[in-house]
Amino acid sequence: MSSAAQAYARTSQTTSSPREIEAQALLKAARQLRDVQDNWTGPDKNLHEALLFNRRLWSIFMSSVTNQENQQPVDVRQKIANIGVFVMNQTVEMQLNPDPAKLKSLIDINCNLAAGLSGRG
Repeated sequence: MSSAAQAYARTSQTTSSPREIEAQALLKAARQLRDVQDNWTGPDKNLHEALLFNRRLWSIFMSSVTNQENQQPVDVRQKIANIGVFVMNQTVEMQLNPDPAKLKSLIDINCNLAAGLSGRG
């Protein structure tokens, strides 16, 4: 990447809202999962890395919504936490019984939440 492109990337990251950064991270996770699904050859490094990234991302979301200083309404925080629990359970299920069809729910959740965060949902 050229230095100009790197500078632009840094600037766009610092000027994006937290909601947009979250949406971009969710879309990145969804892309990684979709790539695994589209190029399925069985459980491999790409599956592991995609699930790990998604799990880490959702761990951050769950930690944030369970923090008492979070200013979101309690019902919204509870819904996000519930989705996070579902995501974690689906991730474990995918690791125990790998099947590319099981990635659909994770991809859909990430894309739908990203759309909502970006004001497109």
